[in-house]
Amino acid sequence: MARLAALGFESFEETDDSLLAYIQEKDFSKKLLAEIEECKEKLMNNQLKIDWIPEQNWNAVWESNYPPVVIANRCYIRAPFHEEKPEMEFSILVKPKMAFGTAHHETTAQILELMLDADIKGKDVLDMGCGTAVLAILASLKGARHIDAVDNDEWAFNNSSENIELNHCSNISAYLGDASFLKEKAIYDVVLANINKNILLQDMHTYADALKPGGSIYFSGFYESDLTDIQNHAATLHLNYISHTVKNDWTAALFEKAIG
Repeated sequence: MARLAALGFESFEETDDSLLAYIQEKDFSKKLLAEIEECKEKLMNNQLKIDWIPEQNWNAVWESNYPPVVIANRCYIRAPFHEEKPEMEFSILVKPKMAFGTAHHETTAQILELMLDADIKGKDVLDMGCGTAVLAILASLKGARHIDAVDNDEWAFNNSSENIELNHCSNISAYLGDASFLKEKAIYDVVLANINKNILLQDMHTYADALKPGGSIYFSGFYESDLTDIQNHAATLHLNYISHTVKNDWTAALFEKAIG
């Protein structure tokens, strides 16, 4: 699973006798799988099955098995068909579609929990690889001045825009793009990057350039065994490691940009 993730596979599901791995069609090729010895052998023996999933709205599928999520007994993330919980400190509405970032996955949940204890009020925030924009929405609810939510997937961009409107967050701007969007330097107080190890390492210098000295940057989307690589690369960019959390081997880490 870790080797597949390093090649760009985005999510996984384990069954009793198999591993399902999902990747964007544009990023896939059999040659890619052949780079992993176990997969190469299974390809040769016709033991590996490849299915193409057509683009679709997943509402009908997810509504039957899409539970709400509670983070640290403070933040409630629900779909419109779930009951409200007015006693929660923060409540976020997310329409379940194809975009990643519904808080069911450990990476998103961990960044949300770290954000709950962070001082975001009055700050400018970047949510890079925003998925559903759930992180951007929590930043808005916590009093951020302005948030840019960026994703290179059109479905994610559309879903983010819908969720931003659904939560009445007028201080969030959604953009369809990648790291090349970050043309201005040192404009954010907080950067949220829940993507994957390869993209984090590839684009970390761009995130670091866009972060103000003394600003905070949250990384997630990788395994605990990858944390040393993340820390080492971050150190070359004057990003100081602060702390990290782990859940089911998935990791979220907090860094701060050195001053001066």
